[in-house]
Amino acid sequence: MSTEPRINDRIRVPEVRLVGPAGEQVGVVRIDDALRLARESELDLVEVAPMARPPVAKLMDYGKFKYENAQKARESRRNQTNTVIKEMKLRPKIDSHDYATKKGHVVRFLKAGDKVKITIMFRGREQSRPELGFNLLKQLADDVEEFGFIESTPKQDGRNMLMVLGPHKKKTEAKVDVAAERDAKMAARKADADLEETERASQRAEHQAQPKKKKRKGPADNMDPDIDL
Repeated sequence: MSTEPRINDRIRVPEVRLVGPAGEQVGVVRIDDALRLARESELDLVEVAPMARPPVAKLMDYGKFKYENAQKARESRRNQTNTVIKEMKLRPKIDSHDYATKKGHVVRFLKAGDKVKITIMFRGREQSRPELGFNLLKQLADDVEEFGFIESTPKQDGRNMLMVLGPHKKKTEAKVDVAAERDAKMAARKADADLEETERASQRAEHQAQPKKKKRKGPADNMDPDIDL
């Protein structure tokens, strides 16, 4: 079944509620009069609400309307992003260095607009100390609260304890921020390189501007090279 609206002579009803090209309400008119107005305006008569009584039809440039809708649909698909859930696994007794490293990964994921599932893995007797995992998850959530929030509170899942962190920014916003940060870093590196080159050029200019010291002549410089010693 076609999803295209009926237009012009394909509209087979005795009358329609007509809407003008600028959205103005014309009123209920006979279909013949509506088609005549469309021809006089060099526009199409498009049925926009077929289930209404009487159906609603609008005067418009249907080709332009379809093109603009297709453009909007393409732009919408381009901006759509799939939700990505990253995972980070920790041990209850993780050392400070490993914790800092994994926290950095979590921050990077959140800044990119991704959700992060944090999994605390218990082994052996650690299973009798769930508070260790809970406290670690709370500490991590506090440490990254600038970039994300607790979307799913900590809960026990067999030998593991899980928590989901959500990013403050949407994926599309995060992409813009990441791109801007990358551009800023590139601009800073270029500025540093330009400054370094300027300093080197200045040093070369100063060196060339300094007067050259004359070489002092020794006794051998005044002797006739043809004289045998």
